[in-house]
Amino acid sequence: MSGYGQFCPVAKAMELLDERWTLLVIRELLAGSSRFNDLRRGVPHMSPALLSKRLQRLEHAGLVRKRVDGARTAYRLTQSGEELRPIVEGLAAWGVRWIGELGQEDLDPHLLLWDMRRTIDVDAWPRRRTVVAMRFTDVPSSAGRWWLVCRDGDVDLCDFDPGFDVTATVTTRLPVMVRVWRGDRSWAHALRAEELRIDGDADAVARVPEWLGQAVWAGVPRPTEAELAAAREPALAGAASA
Repeated sequence: MSGYGQFCPVAKAMELLDERWTLLVIRELLAGSSRFNDLRRGVPHMSPALLSKRLQRLEHAGLVRKRVDGARTAYRLTQSGEELRPIVEGLAAWGVRWIGELGQEDLDPHLLLWDMRRTIDVDAWPRRRTVVAMRFTDVPSSAGRWWLVCRDGDVDLCDFDPGFDVTATVTTRLPVMVRVWRGDRSWAHALRAEELRIDGDADAVARVPEWLGQAVWAGVPRPTEAELAAAREPALAGAASA
C-alpha cells in the first residue's frame, strides 16, 4: 500500500510530502530557486534524475508549475505550494531550536555558501565591487576556498579565484562557520574565541559580519538548560532504571 489508508488530512498530506527530498525541494522553491541547476545547488546530494522525478510529482499534484521559454525552463510554486511556507518555516524554527547536534556528514561548504549567497542583504554592501573570500582550513583545497563578489546589488558565488582584489578574507573551520550561520553562536563570540579571523581593510573587517549576516532562522530562541534537561528527563530516567 503506497498510502496510509487514513482519511486524516495529516496522513493525506504526508502521502505526498514525506517522500525523501520532497520537502527540501519545496524549501528551495520557497527560497527563490526556479532553475533546475539552482535547485540542484540547494540539494547537492540529490541525483538529477530523482530531482526531475520529484518535480514531476509536485507538478502533477498541483504544487509546482513548470514554464518553458525557449531553452529556459523555470519551476514556480502554485498557491497550493506557497501555502506550505509557514509549515516549512515552522519546521526550520523547530529544527534549529531542538536539533542542535550536527555530524560531519551535515557539513557541506557548497550548501553553506549557496545559502549565504542567496540570503545576504546586498543593500548593506558597498555599490562598488566588493569581494569577500572564505577560507576553510579543515576542508580540502578543492572545496575550501570561496569568493562572494557583490557589485551593484548583485552577488556572485565563485569556487575559483575570480581575479578581483579581495576586500576581506574570512578564515575559519567549516563547523565554526556553520554554527555562526545557523545562529548557534554569534560572529562576536567566534571572533573573541579566535575561532574565526577576518583580514583586510579595517573598515571592511568591521563590516563583514553585517555584510554576511546569518541565516533567516538564526534568531530563533534556543532552549534554556532547564528546558533541555526537562526534554531529556524521560530518556535519562529510562536509562537509569535499566
